[in-house]
Amino acid sequence: MNLITAPWLSYRFRDGSERQSPISAIVDPEVVDFALPRADFHGAAYQFAIGLLQTVMAPKDKYDWHERYQSPPSKDALAASLAQVAHAFELDGDGPRFMQDLDPLDGTSPGPVSGLLIEAPGGNTLKLNTDHFIKRGMAEVLSPEMAALALFTLQINAPSGGQGHRTGLRGGGPLTTLVLPHGDDASLWQKLWLNIQSRESWEYDDPDYQSAALFPWLGPTRISKAKGSDIYADDVHPLAMFWAMPRRIRLLFEDQESICQLNLKSSPRLCRQYRTSNYGNNYVGSWEHPLTHYRFNPKKPDEDYLSTKGQPGGIQYKQWHSLSFVDREEGSLPAKVVQDFVREKSAFFDFDWGEAPRLWAFGFDMDNMKARGWYNSEFPLIRLEPELRDVLLSEIKAMQSLAQEVLWHCRTQIKAAWFDKPADAKGDTSHIDLQFWQRTQGDFFHMVKALLNTTDGRLTPETASHWLRALSFQARELFDELALSNLYPDRDMYKKIRARRQLCGWLAGSKRIKQFSNDYRLDTLTREQAL
Repeated sequence: MNLITAPWLSYRFRDGSERQSPISAIVDPEVVDFALPRADFHGAAYQFAIGLLQTVMAPKDKYDWHERYQSPPSKDALAASLAQVAHAFELDGDGPRFMQDLDPLDGTSPGPVSGLLIEAPGGNTLKLNTDHFIKRGMAEVLSPEMAALALFTLQINAPSGGQGHRTGLRGGGPLTTLVLPHGDDASLWQKLWLNIQSRESWEYDDPDYQSAALFPWLGPTRISKAKGSDIYADDVHPLAMFWAMPRRIRLLFEDQESICQLNLKSSPRLCRQYRTSNYGNNYVGSWEHPLTHYRFNPKKPDEDYLSTKGQPGGIQYKQWHSLSFVDREEGSLPAKVVQDFVREKSAFFDFDWGEAPRLWAFGFDMDNMKARGWYNSEFPLIRLEPELRDVLLSEIKAMQSLAQEVLWHCRTQIKAAWFDKPADAKGDTSHIDLQFWQRTQGDFFHMVKALLNTTDGRLTPETASHWLRALSFQARELFDELALSNLYPDRDMYKKIRARRQLCGWLAGSKRIKQFSNDYRLDTLTREQAL
């Protein structure tokens, strides 16, 4: 199966129907999205398509980009461009195989194809029979289409996998951030093309489509067991970041009619097993993958950049400014596609708040080899006026900082109500954080909207008061729901009431709250304004 010419991807059309078509279907104005059975496959399909478009038809400048955004090429024109790389996208056969080792790895024993799925239980888990929550046997039979997506998803997100099993170019389980149009009914082409950079914005030499420096599976894997075998950014073409291949894998196919356990469709060819070996391509040093947010140490600019990963508690508005805006004092670099949109492409769009494009952030939360969860969030993507940019960012961070402090005290007092020794209590309490961020997100962006309408970039006393009241209200509500949900007396009631009084006392008159009130002159408000 060739991933350029075969109808292997499933799409959702404007009328709600779904059907499989070749990758060239992305230019069909009636196609609004991919239609795939897993969230990680959905994100991977976006990255696959964006990588292809950037590789074969990057626009020369922002005006060329805008023209194609409004008037996409025909299916035939796109197919002709994609044909240049078709030789590198064969999934099976005797020659180079997409995202697979050039060596057939005949010396290794095959394993179940379900092992390609990042959350699948590992060998030791199966041996100890501890796969309690994520069971074995969930995907023992895959169609070639689903096997291709599982393979690509693993290669771009590869977590640590034991000795010599390399992590992905961006580290294990990186967050991916993309730009989307405001409306979900926009065409898939527009959703993808918003994340394509012009050759003027991203300068690089013309790629050699026959080279392993672009598509690593076209040549032998650089075995990374010996010193000096690591791969740095200067060793490959910049576009190779879309096609990095850290794992040595060979899919094994059988000609047998069966039902794929992921898309539940009948397939005349299937994949039950794959071979894998360690010491594949080892990507080290600083990389700036165009779809990923990076952090760096402002005091040590020569240190490697670190990609942002998923963490317990999800992707919340506390990270919004970091994912959206360059902040060198904080050591924050948004994804190149986000920077490019804010800097160049945003001039082509109406930035009224109600029509703002979306920032889509998604990825796994990994604990080494274990997937703890998958997170997916969307936020408005706005442009800050250059003359007020620093002031606006300072105000936004001040709001987020206050929210984090309120959350800390709320969580601390909830634990004090729950446990006799809260400092020694074990267990995951990230669900408290998650509820707090979700409950206050609407008010936060209401404040941001109000902030953008000011002439000096500062919160007014009225909006600052609204923010403080919203945080206080949600903290008390969350405490009451989690610690005081039962109304009948119990021996711990005194402890719970004491914890609530501590929380309310901090919210009403702590040094931090008084400082916030003084900074924004809340004492100047009349009673009606404060309410």
